[in-house]
Amino acid sequence: MQTPIPGRDDYFSAWAVTHGGYDPATGSALVRHWLGLTYRLARPLAAHSVPPAAVTAAAAALPALALPLAAAGGRWPLLVALVVAASGLLDNLDGAVAILRARASAAGFVLDSVADRVADGLYLIALWLLGAPGWLVVAAGAAVGLLEYTRARAGNAGLGEIGVVTVGERPTRVIIAVAGPLAAGCLPGLREPVAAAAAAGTLAVAVVGLGQLTAVLRRVLGGRPERAGRRGPEDVAGGSGKNGGGPPARRS
Repeated sequence: MQTPIPGRDDYFSAWAVTHGGYDPATGSALVRHWLGLTYRLARPLAAHSVPPAAVTAAAAALPALALPLAAAGGRWPLLVALVVAASGLLDNLDGAVAILRARASAAGFVLDSVADRVADGLYLIALWLLGAPGWLVVAAGAAVGLLEYTRARAGNAGLGEIGVVTVGERPTRVIIAVAGPLAAGCLPGLREPVAAAAAAGTLAVAVVGLGQLTAVLRRVLGGRPERAGRRGPEDVAGGSGKNGGGPPARRS
């Protein structure tokens, strides 16, 4: 017998549990409307027992379709923008499906994070194919990677997942990744400077976001003693150690 799909209010409550207690019902109207949209889109997927991992894999693989479109030039970048937007939407749907099917898990969270980084890289490669300078794309990728790595290590140190919302969060970067190809498709003669501007925008928001996150970390974690059991061989070697308390559930 199939488990009934939770209603929107129950979905909001479950989402809050997996996002540090942030309540969308009383929070930002933008967040509330966005989650309402993802709920409506995820509900039929959950009702048909679509695995959350399949949605995650699709979100990571879909941006690869943008690469030949970006290289084609002309008006094809308009389709790049559509592909990137669809990928960003799928990235939210996997977590929603996991919650609605009661399948949220630590493994899903890890898979979702890896898929996000793959998609981030493909977005930047698309901008490079549109004409953004290689060094700028590499710098933007490094800044994004450092921001996300710092946030992950902050989570290991005890900072809640949604404890800091910076200007460099992934939704902002997805918007830039959509806007760049969209403008390039509308203005083919300005494709290269538009792509460079999008790459520069990604770099800028990531650097500012890293600054915001660092400032909060210094204030919140600066005086905390290191937790027992947090250090391991990975930490001694400078790698990313494991969270002794386990990672949070899959994000939506």
